[in-house]
Amino acid sequence: MERVLNYKVETENGAPITGSVKADGVVHVRVPLKDAKLKKVTATVDLPAAETTRIFHNGYQNWTYSPEYDIRGRTKGLKHLPCFLRGAYGINRYGDYHFVKYPYKKGITHGESWCYLRDGKKFLLFGSLDEIPGYTLFNFNANKGILTIERDCVGMKADGEFHAFDLFIAEGTEDEVFDGWFAAMGVKPLVSEKQFGYSSWYNRYQDINDATITDDLIGAKTLLKSGDLFQIDDGWETAVGDWVVPDAKKFPNGLKNAADAIHEAGFRAGLWLAPFVCQKSSKLMEEHPDWLLLHNGKPWSDGSNWGGFYSLDIDNPEVVAYVEKFLDRVLNEWGFDLVKLDFLYAAAPFGTETESRAARMCRAMNILRKACRGKQILGCGVPLWPAFGIVEYCRVGCDVGLDWNGSKLMQITHRERVSTKQSIEDTTFRRQLTGRAFMGDPDVFFLREGNCVLTPEEKEKLYTVNALLGGMLLTSDALNAYTDEKKEQFRHVRDLLEHATDVSVDADDGLVLSWTLNGEAKSLRIL
Repeated sequence: MERVLNYKVETENGAPITGSVKADGVVHVRVPLKDAKLKKVTATVDLPAAETTRIFHNGYQNWTYSPEYDIRGRTKGLKHLPCFLRGAYGINRYGDYHFVKYPYKKGITHGESWCYLRDGKKFLLFGSLDEIPGYTLFNFNANKGILTIERDCVGMKADGEFHAFDLFIAEGTEDEVFDGWFAAMGVKPLVSEKQFGYSSWYNRYQDINDATITDDLIGAKTLLKSGDLFQIDDGWETAVGDWVVPDAKKFPNGLKNAADAIHEAGFRAGLWLAPFVCQKSSKLMEEHPDWLLLHNGKPWSDGSNWGGFYSLDIDNPEVVAYVEKFLDRVLNEWGFDLVKLDFLYAAAPFGTETESRAARMCRAMNILRKACRGKQILGCGVPLWPAFGIVEYCRVGCDVGLDWNGSKLMQITHRERVSTKQSIEDTTFRRQLTGRAFMGDPDVFFLREGNCVLTPEEKEKLYTVNALLGGMLLTSDALNAYTDEKKEQFRHVRDLLEHATDVSVDADDGLVLSWTLNGEAKSLRIL
């Protein structure tokens, strides 16, 4: 049966423009507009769903929970939370809640930039080829068998040929449809090497200093190999936003000294920053309130981390110059090889009449790419399409937790919450990005016993998924505390990352991974 895409472009000052095109292959819907203001841009495709159909929608940014749904699934919004909770903790600022109307009905799911329907091993993929005119929003109503596609461009001005939709639509095997989509976009990954190593975050958190880095390096030398990554995460700065000088109490010798020590140990040095935000208590916010991004005359708050934090305005040349300055210092003066750039969604919470939200996010990513020159970027807290082909590594899921799925209270909050279970699902259902868009970072794994309540079985599920389906694999364990048994297990995890073949995913009945290692076929039920 031939699929048809029926589209409608509505403006505030003219009759709607409608039409139909074949929904197959590369699809461009472009309409002539003259001095128009966009009101609504939509398209629909009839897609009857069977009982066995599975539906995937990519969530707004990498932390956004993005599983496969069955035909009775629904995308959870925030309607169930009291308004004061959403505002007090900035819960509605981490995702798309402030600009997408959630359906709140069983059988209706939504997401951004790409989606697919899957029956067994047959995929029907809808992927955006160009998000500059606005994020491509997908909404599938399994009850009616209708996929609605919308451009996130309300209120924008258009004069000339408007790109209503640029889509790649294909049916076939997983590799066929995703290879076809990335070929149509002309996107290739910047690197193809998998990265193994250590991050300071999920054990020490912000409690880091010269002594802890020295101690962790001693442990890293016992198990890591030359060229592995040793990453210093959040906690080296006096406040988020104040990046030019590290905390002198924690790092009296400076961070060049730390980077030199990492290099002397034979490792690549990584450092965490959040380039487009500042926390309330930062000197930057005190000294440069004019650098903050305003919305309706007020600074735009991005969430509750660090007691509250705000977006910087990339339209301000001084902000861009500041970002370029501190990245140059980190990468070229201090000598770090890679920067983990976090909370990137904060650069583009909304657009303007002349620039879409997505175009602004793409511009922000290009600012970072240019500033980092030939040094590597690990993107995090970022809408994924704008990161395609721009960063070497990118998080593909939410933060893992020290337990399986968080408390009951946390489970009813937002889609971007901390959760090991959800991280595993995100990694699984965004696995197609690794090696096509960038090398995917599924977050860390744990083997340790202390400061972690995951069971041995849960730890195995986490490291197996991360090693088999990701392109970066880090731990935050104190490696110098490992027993001989833990050291052997650690080597096994590395072996999975580097040498496993014939990896396959069966998600029709729970979630089962299969692979071959050293000539032996293996499988593990994850969910």
